[in-house]
Amino acid sequence: MTSQYRVNYHLRAHKRDHLVEFIKGMLLTPFVLHAQPQPQPQPQLLLLDERVQEANAQRYAEIFASIEELIDEHRALQADGIAAYSRLAKLVPSIGTFFTPLPLRQAFGRVNLRERISARKHVPPSFNDIRRILNIAQVMAIAPQLKMVTFDGDMTLYADGQNFEHDNALTDLLISLLRRRIAVAIVTAAGYGDDAARYELRLSGLLKGFARAALRPDEVARFFVLGGECNFLFGCSPAYRLEYLDDSQYPASLRSWTDAQVQQLLDVAEADLAGCVARMSLDARILRKPRAVGLVPNAPLTREQLDECALSSQIALLKFQGSPKSQPCDVPIPFCAFNGGNDCWVDIGNKLIGVRILQQLLAAEPANTLHVGDQFLSTGNDISTRTACCTCWIINPQETHSLLSELEYVLAKNE
Repeated sequence: MTSQYRVNYHLRAHKRDHLVEFIKGMLLTPFVLHAQPQPQPQPQLLLLDERVQEANAQRYAEIFASIEELIDEHRALQADGIAAYSRLAKLVPSIGTFFTPLPLRQAFGRVNLRERISARKHVPPSFNDIRRILNIAQVMAIAPQLKMVTFDGDMTLYADGQNFEHDNALTDLLISLLRRRIAVAIVTAAGYGDDAARYELRLSGLLKGFARAALRPDEVARFFVLGGECNFLFGCSPAYRLEYLDDSQYPASLRSWTDAQVQQLLDVAEADLAGCVARMSLDARILRKPRAVGLVPNAPLTREQLDECALSSQIALLKFQGSPKSQPCDVPIPFCAFNGGNDCWVDIGNKLIGVRILQQLLAAEPANTLHVGDQFLSTGNDISTRTACCTCWIINPQETHSLLSELEYVLAKNE
């Protein structure tokens, strides 16, 4: 039984976020002990429920306050270069960098007021509950010094494979950010080379929204699109058209990759994806682009099949570059192998590089930058941005709308 548990744990590791799992475990104890009161006479039951809800809210808030304290300690040791010795690092060894404090107790209070987590008797605080609380805490912390927000495209601003339509409810919220002198960038896996028209089609509703709002040239100049993870950068003209920008703004390490090296890496990825198709008898085709190669299904594939393809490609490319124990960001040519939801892609470069390009362009620091995306598992293409900036993990455009509405509220409150 123990052996089987270990197998299952390791096989599911790519579906876990260890900080969220740690917080979920901390919240489980008060739920089990206190969430379900003992049977009482009927006249006393309603009053007892109210008292239990209040007590549960207090216990949850205390736990979030304790985790907040652990993060503050970790950040203090981060500044001294010894974060590995923090209590939080011992409890969550994979923990990364925190660029801002996280007011978790306050964020829990705000989410609980709306969603009544503490009133639940049968369902403990879930992964999604904690993810949303972390998002709200991050928005509260970063709002006063926010300079730039970057977004994934599919399933963050619009439905998977769809376009940003003219009636998208996010338009006004994005315009509001630009008017507040906050840069907005879409960092997407979609790679159409330097063909601005293809990106304009995907974002036609947003660009028309800019025109309807009559955004000034200095306002639209703060809008960018970065395609192919980090390979194709576009700015926005006063005429609300996208214009391709050359790579002079890119870090030297990115410009140093030769086309021969890139194509050799893509050859390895293409061969591995073809091997996955043969090994699992997938009804899919392989599509090659100048800086990417993808597996595109002819019939829907399961999430597990796409995860297998992404992980297999990651391992093959790490072995090829001689660093099987490192991360895709740390090898000579960084790459991103990810499950796109309906397909699987391997891109040259990644969103970590993309965010850093924009930070360099706009003089934004990690503590001034927020990335919003839906792919923060190890088979996703947003996770690498955690090294470069603050992040918020959403699961659909509706959550993005809720998050930006919260950000708008906090920004207005701080004015």
